Amino acid sequence: MTGKRSRGGAKAKRKAPTAAKRSAPAAFDAKVAERKDWRAAMLARIRKIMQEADPGAVETLKWRGVPVWEHGGIICTGETYKDKVKLTFAKGASLKDPSRLFNSSLDGGTRRAIDIHEGDWIDEKALKALIGAAVALNTAKKPKRA
Repeated sequence: MTGKRSRGGAKAKRKAPTAAKRSAPAAFDAKVAERKDWRAAMLARIRKIMQEADPGAVETLKWRGVPVWEHGGIICTGETYKDKVKLTFAKGASLKDPSRLFNSSLDGGTRRAIDIHEGDWIDEKALKALIGAAVALNTAKKPKRA
């Protein structure tokens, strides 16, 4: 039987899901409420856009409270930094971006990101289209291997 072992050789116990993972929408609300600045307002706005673009998206908090939206895989994350909110699309390099929303992480082979600074305008229609394309990519049937 295989399993993770600690340095001492004993099997490591699995941790119970955190409260944030058990109740992500409530934890997300709490995260937005604690910030009370433009970044919190932007995350709340992005959340609304995400819900409108894909009502089937599941909202979770991972990696020390980073909002993550998933549908058949990760759609995107919503990280907050000192000077920006960053939407990182997990498979962004595979998505068409005719409105040129992606403005960060452009050199990578997988991800693409949108950095939003205070006062920036968001093209909601283009963002919804990008979200829809990410969901379509995540949920597309993959060919069976021979």
